[in-house]
Amino acid sequence: MSDATPPPMPKPPGAQVRAVRLGPRSVAALVLVSAVGVAGIAWPLFAGPGSQVSAHAQDAPWLFAGLLVLLVGVVAATISESGLGPKAVAMLGVLAATGAALRPLGAGTAGIEPMFFLMVLSGRVLGPGFGFVLGSVTMFASALLTGGVGPWMPFQMLSMGWFTMGAGLLPGPDRLRGRGELVMLAGYGFLAAFGYGTVMNLEGWPFMGALASNVAFDPQDTVPANLARFVAYCLTTSLGWDLGRAVVTVVLTLTLGATLLKALRRATRRAAFETPVTFEPR
Repeated sequence: MSDATPPPMPKPPGAQVRAVRLGPRSVAALVLVSAVGVAGIAWPLFAGPGSQVSAHAQDAPWLFAGLLVLLVGVVAATISESGLGPKAVAMLGVLAATGAALRPLGAGTAGIEPMFFLMVLSGRVLGPGFGFVLGSVTMFASALLTGGVGPWMPFQMLSMGWFTMGAGLLPGPDRLRGRGELVMLAGYGFLAAFGYGTVMNLEGWPFMGALASNVAFDPQDTVPANLARFVAYCLTTSLGWDLGRAVVTVVLTLTLGATLLKALRRATRRAAFETPVTFEPR
């Protein structure tokens, strides 16, 4: 009898490639930064009249400094723990650069943001770990490209990381293909487009009190009243923008999704992320 260790079983054709795997440290850092992000975004919905949190509302933008550090820590932990190789770094750079270049194309035009479609499909093919890193890095790069650096930037990075990662967590990554997969991704992209817009609305809504609007956050009002104000704020200020983003994402997914998914899967198979790079002596 032979004691030789049998070689690892090859993955079945079409199996999802994990360019970045979320290990224990990465998951812990992601949970931490997500908790801080949720607290920094949704605190108005939990702060009643006279709350000390409301009293320091104008200090909240400074939270971005600490949140940005945590975001960088999440990305660093993910990369270091997964052993992100040069091929995955190259794929990350290409997709992030493409997404950053696509973002300004529809800036200021009824929410036409083709980068969202690219993020959803990339997360689907390359998995949740790669998706979170890609979403965060893409928003950071696009902020530098468009000059959109400010207290909102880390929340954009976190939100895009969440929704790109969510695409990688959708069911059937190894089995579901064809029209069914496209419909699922289009539905997810539609909801995620509104979810992203809602998160970013929450980030800026508490600081428009100076406008004396009846949809602005009122620290002296009750939580249900402020929730009603926020819903009215979303309907009157960003519904058209979010709807445009959602419709563009659905249309691009249904028309170009099959081609892009095939190209991404072919590229990941050829890259063979999980095969270590070795250098033979000359």
